[in-house]
Amino acid sequence: MASKGQEMKDAVKSASYNMVLQVIFRLSTFSMNAIMLRYLSREVLGVMNVRLMLLYSTMLFISREAFRKACLSQQSIKENVEQIKLKQMINLTWICSIVGLFSSFVLIFIWTSWLPQPKDDLIWQYQMATILVAASCSFELAVEPFWILAQRNSLLSLKVMFEGVYLAVRCFISTFLVVFFPDKALVMYGVTFVLAAIVYSLCYAIYFWKYLTKDDSKKTKELSQFKQFADFLPNIRSKPLFHQDYVNLVTSFYKQSMLKQFLTEGERYIMTIFGILTFSEQGVYDVINNLGSLAARFIFMPIEETYYTYFSKILLRGIRANEQKKESLDEAARSLFLVLKFVSLVGMIILVFGYSYSYLLLDLYGGKILSENEGPSLMKAYCLYVFIIAINGITECFMFATMSKEEVDKYNYKMLMFSVIFLSASLLLTRYIGSIGFIFANCLNMFLRIIQSSLYINKYFQETEYRPLSAIHPSFASLLTLLISFVVMVISEAIFCCNYGLLYQLCHVAVGGVCLLVVLGSIYFTEHKFVDYLKSLIKQKQH
Repeated sequence: MASKGQEMKDAVKSASYNMVLQVIFRLSTFSMNAIMLRYLSREVLGVMNVRLMLLYSTMLFISREAFRKACLSQQSIKENVEQIKLKQMINLTWICSIVGLFSSFVLIFIWTSWLPQPKDDLIWQYQMATILVAASCSFELAVEPFWILAQRNSLLSLKVMFEGVYLAVRCFISTFLVVFFPDKALVMYGVTFVLAAIVYSLCYAIYFWKYLTKDDSKKTKELSQFKQFADFLPNIRSKPLFHQDYVNLVTSFYKQSMLKQFLTEGERYIMTIFGILTFSEQGVYDVINNLGSLAARFIFMPIEETYYTYFSKILLRGIRANEQKKESLDEAARSLFLVLKFVSLVGMIILVFGYSYSYLLLDLYGGKILSENEGPSLMKAYCLYVFIIAINGITECFMFATMSKEEVDKYNYKMLMFSVIFLSASLLLTRYIGSIGFIFANCLNMFLRIIQSSLYINKYFQETEYRPLSAIHPSFASLLTLLISFVVMVISEAIFCCNYGLLYQLCHVAVGGVCLLVVLGSIYFTEHKFVDYLKSLIKQKQH
């Protein structure tokens, strides 16, 4: 087993790769939407970016999320993972394809028969696109065993390379086809999903086929057990077919994943099921949603995914802190403190600066279509939401990585309660204050989840000297400079952004740049533990 220091390096490296991947994806989506806004109607954008993307994320989440979490847990509840037959784990990963095939038929029927349909001239395109998007998911799920093996064996660059290729194919081809065939935009959109999924699947299959030709000395211990490509396929002769500990974990995570998916994509489900917003309104909301969640997607989500794997590797699941190995506990507590400090500082900066630059961003990106009416208000609300999910993502990832199966099962009931609260708040708030009500409902939901995960972390470390949640509080100097910067930039926006000239906008940007330097300076001179940690990472990278 790798050393704890190596595990930490792998976690940091994986987080870096994931950030790069998310940056590529978000910038591609950012550019693609900017082009499509000029060629497509708002209704078509709503169907593509809300309805079809919801189908894609729902099918993949149902089919693989629980399996990924269970198979990436390096410690089972009863025994060490090295004692578990590898074939039983491989057999389990292939269940993803079976679940995906079944869910595709169910979801296609729901999407084409039960849910509100677009206007008549788009119905046939919509139905065809639904089938194509579901088919693309099946192609992706066919190589899920390879994805899990790559993550378990620290082949960290594969994810960013292959998913980067997938995103490039999907974004560039879809933009090309939609621009040249705008009257068939929905069908072209579905075709690009299938093409991208085929390329993605071939990348993984070819890589592991070539990996078999390497000398065993160049392979990881686990992957050296694979001698031919057929070894990656399910083995029905294995007795038992699946390891019971993994099956139990999948069952628990499956319940929790379904609830988490609803909470994550809650506003899209509500828009889709209850028809609160028209497709045109959904199109505008989704564009602003993508802009507002940019930081969350390419910074916080990769960190959450990476540190879930990291905490799962170095800590025994279901075992309290005082019963863990001291070296593992020291490393985990230190890592949790530092990553919480990082996400909280970044979240605060986004909240403070985003509030005063929402209007300018929307005006430059989409013109009056986005910057008029409630667009800037949506962006400002998203800045608050981003700060909240920054904290929630890390606290929850630690909680889910260390909970026992029984604790996960109990927490599922709380997630159900959060779902009901979110649904009720969304329906109530959107009725009175419009689409911004979705954001405030999400903020409420995430805040309640932070309370629960914080209580768990406090209880987990209560018999130790560690208090990692203290990282959420910034130093007094950092907080003061953030507050002063907020006031200065609000005044700057009132003075400069009421004028539409480029010179005035540049002046507003310059004010924000000076404030940002002051804030970063205060962090550098007062957040000593965090800064020292960053310096150590830079030195390690240089050597």
